Amino acid sequence: MVCHRHALNRRRFLSALGTSAAAFAAPRALFADSPSASSRPLFHRETVNILPFPFDAVRLTAGPLLAAQESNRAVLEALPVDRLVLNFRQNAGLSSSAQPLGGWEKPDCELRGHFTGHFLSACAQLYAATGNAAVKAKGDEIVAELAKCQAALPSGYLSAFPLEFLDRLQRREPVWAPFYTIHKIMAGLYDMHTLAGNQQALTVLLKMADWSANWTAQFPREHMQQILRTEYGGMNEVLYNLYGLTSEWKYLVAGDAFAKDTFFNPLAVRQDALKGLHVNTHIPQVIGACRRYEMTGDPRFRQIAQFFYETVTESRCYVTGGTSNNEAWQVDPGNLSEEWVQATDTAECCCMYNMMKLTRNLYQWSGDPRFFDYYERVLLNHRLGTIDLPTGATMYYLSHTPGAWRTFSTAYDSFWCCTGTGVEEYSKLNNSIYFHDDHGLYVNLFAASELNWKDKGLVVTQETAFPKGSRVRLKFEAPAPVPMDVRVRIPAWAHGAAAALNGEKLVAIASPGSYLTFSRSWKTGDEITLDLPMRLRTEAMPDKASIQAVLYGPLVLAADLGGAAPAHDQVFGPMGPRIPNRGERAPEVKAVLNDQGAAWVEQTGPASFMTKGQASALPLKPLEDITRERYSIYWRLT
Repeated sequence: MVCHRHALNRRRFLSALGTSAAAFAAPRALFADSPSASSRPLFHRETVNILPFPFDAVRLTAGPLLAAQESNRAVLEALPVDRLVLNFRQNAGLSSSAQPLGGWEKPDCELRGHFTGHFLSACAQLYAATGNAAVKAKGDEIVAELAKCQAALPSGYLSAFPLEFLDRLQRREPVWAPFYTIHKIMAGLYDMHTLAGNQQALTVLLKMADWSANWTAQFPREHMQQILRTEYGGMNEVLYNLYGLTSEWKYLVAGDAFAKDTFFNPLAVRQDALKGLHVNTHIPQVIGACRRYEMTGDPRFRQIAQFFYETVTESRCYVTGGTSNNEAWQVDPGNLSEEWVQATDTAECCCMYNMMKLTRNLYQWSGDPRFFDYYERVLLNHRLGTIDLPTGATMYYLSHTPGAWRTFSTAYDSFWCCTGTGVEEYSKLNNSIYFHDDHGLYVNLFAASELNWKDKGLVVTQETAFPKGSRVRLKFEAPAPVPMDVRVRIPAWAHGAAAALNGEKLVAIASPGSYLTFSRSWKTGDEITLDLPMRLRTEAMPDKASIQAVLYGPLVLAADLGGAAPAHDQVFGPMGPRIPNRGERAPEVKAVLNDQGAAWVEQTGPASFMTKGQASALPLKPLEDITRERYSIYWRLT
């Protein structure tokens, strides 16, 4: 058995990602040589180094991830099919006696139909993850209904709104994001085919893709670039995915039609020109750039994705990993404290759904564990903190404004964009715990779960109460010895971590932010145990040292300001919740600016904390444990 460290410094990290100054020395128009329907450059598909396991290889066991998954399952099982397809049937001229849904799925909302696409993805993912036959049957029924609607519409078009919306789009008249919704429907059909084995979903999807390719082909690139000023999300991603599935050239060409030059070109030369852009519908375009790179090997798209991730996570993310304010990047990079005070609607949940997808994608190219330091932070503090476990209701924003509170969706009258990404997110919580390559296994997240690696005849059971406990045990079962590496992530926050193999404590351990690698033949009865001690520390706003947050291990601690949240009808606007700006300031504490150990906070219980040495004491608790109380994530040091 060999245990060794695997770590990268900053320079080596960028080098490993393939980013260098020389790569950007001669900027050019990104699509000056873009392929057309009659032009086929020689492309090669790029090999992805680190692979996830199939959904059905990993099962969640009792813990916070399973609790979130189960709450979300109840939501999927409760929503009736006839209400989810009502708008599609009406748009196709088919009758329905179903009661309309409310919120963004109302029959007069221009974004109607988007949630049904998310719902299909959620059904497919939950079925693949758990074998739940009820949600698969519901997804299959929706696909069948959508096929009927498509047959009643011209040329493969399918949506819950009329083609007139697309006419308005091409004339550059006001309309709310028709391709954003079309993408969600196409993505849902893709997932129902690839994850749930529904062949009819592929038939409907290919007709939609052909319609999309024909629609975009009628416009010169300059006109199409004007059309792309209206939100369109991940159309490029789903079309590139179809190219990967079918090798049909027209889908690659159609995907390129959705590449926004004013967004991609600055990123290709390492320029952050994100100020003023709508966050949630631009991150999916970068995920599409990842797929373009993987489908063609074109390095420009790898560079776009890597620099985008770098600039957002280093200069545009709050302590929770969240990004956006009032759905946009409001300021130049490196001015986060200025953006923080501009509005209350920080860290839109859709943005974090997409940033987690992007992080996962980039990780697979390099295997650098620090991607999962970010992923873990978002998962534990934002995603698990924005679902109401008794009901499965989800949030729109995780506000970082002092005095904010959580506001959740309603069962039949919300259906915000974040309601849709929410049902997807909590249906796939098992898909990023474990990865593998030709050499062995990667353990990237600490969550109670079981991995059944059928190809190797190996079962790995992870037992842990993390993040409420710091102990992790990995138990191995194999009929015959399995020689391979097992790489366990040592989080960047886990200073003083300890590990043991079969009860024997290791003398040395990998440094934080790297992998601890075990090389041996694994057999039944083998165990790895980890102790990941959690300590208090502070993290300052990137551009203002006097504004700080407190963390305990990976968990962001929030000040519990008390006071019940207002009733829903006091904060729900026509488009979603709005946290009133009361001019409340973050709590003040007397502390030393360079004290990163949070000496002004003391632990009073397993998950409870209190300020100390202050004029008045305030309680703190993990952000995900704040329920309906007012809270503050940041503190002002005096």
